[in-house]
Amino acid sequence: MKYDFSVAANREQTNAEKYTLRKELFGTEDVLPAWVADMDIDTPDFVLNAVKKRLEHPIMGYEEVPDSAFEAQIKWMQKEHGTAFKREDMFYSHSVVASMHTAITAFTDEGDGIIVQTPVYPPFFHSVTQLNRKVVKNPLKMGSDGVYRFDLEDFKKKIDKDTKLLLLCSPHNPVGRVWRREELEEILAVCLEHNIVVFADEIHSDLVYAPNKHTPFSTLNAAAKKITLTAIGVGKTFNMAGFAMSSVAIEDEILRKRFIEAYEKVHYAQGASLSHVAFESAYKEGKEWLEALKVHLYKNYMLLDGVCKEYGEFIKLTPIEATYLAWLDCRGMGLRDKELREFFINEAKLGLNPGLAFGREGSGFMRLNFAVSSATMSEIVKRLKLALKRMKYGKN
Repeated sequence: MKYDFSVAANREQTNAEKYTLRKELFGTEDVLPAWVADMDIDTPDFVLNAVKKRLEHPIMGYEEVPDSAFEAQIKWMQKEHGTAFKREDMFYSHSVVASMHTAITAFTDEGDGIIVQTPVYPPFFHSVTQLNRKVVKNPLKMGSDGVYRFDLEDFKKKIDKDTKLLLLCSPHNPVGRVWRREELEEILAVCLEHNIVVFADEIHSDLVYAPNKHTPFSTLNAAAKKITLTAIGVGKTFNMAGFAMSSVAIEDEILRKRFIEAYEKVHYAQGASLSHVAFESAYKEGKEWLEALKVHLYKNYMLLDGVCKEYGEFIKLTPIEATYLAWLDCRGMGLRDKELREFFINEAKLGLNPGLAFGREGSGFMRLNFAVSSATMSEIVKRLKLALKRMKYGKN
């Protein structure tokens, strides 16, 4: 089947966070928002059709997540990523961030150290501080090629007796890395040596561009399974964040018991009836749509890359291996972070995430969400190009 991503439904008169918060975040409605990580691309028809069918039944009471939903996810993960999750390993969650909070509560005490690898999705360090734990920063290293890598020596140095948990972003948001097996094995060896549990946020694992291949942390070896919690879901892959349904897979029985103690205190319940059928249909029917989507997304990325190369003295595009989030190195503009943000708002008329939101290591960077229709991407590129042209030549 041919899928058309050239245009998408208008979200401006909906409650879409990306649009309703423009005035609050950017001080104006006159920006094209390209920040929060959902897509301005229509959620697939097969998902919406499954929801419509469920609505034929007139009662929307409490429901359990059906085994068939988790089984669909398990089969998808096995086929796409080589995992071997079982039904008893799977826990419902409404979001990865909620799962992360529960993991922090389950495996650490107040004052314990939790490793985060900046620049990284802000809830990684906010979740730690909100729960009165200590952020242990292990910044990624950016090479001369623009590629980020783990700083293993710093990782080892930062660990002490109170370091209990690693929050691993894989694939990484915002730098777009797909960690290689050998890189993850080095991290695993250190975690095993120091009895550190790994919370692996793998929510972007389906959005990987060839020839890169995602390696789930739990699949590294038998020992990895004993220390890993894997957070996965359909929210990013199929633009279904509004259904508020994801999952956590925990293969080790001891970890599961500890997690359950914290999990039951929160009372997650079982989510929403419509989310269950949407979740299951995505995993059962989504492969062809996803492959077409990734082709479209990479075309968008390459359009952005063209502008960045044309104005390379000002802006560079970090090489991307996964996600639909471009990490823009804007240090060549010579602007302070506040000025950089104002440039994108006032000159480019674009609403982006400032790099500092991802940690101090994000200074001089901006994050741009390119998961949009072809029409919207053309407008983003046009606005950015004109703003950079004015910066270079001082004219329209």
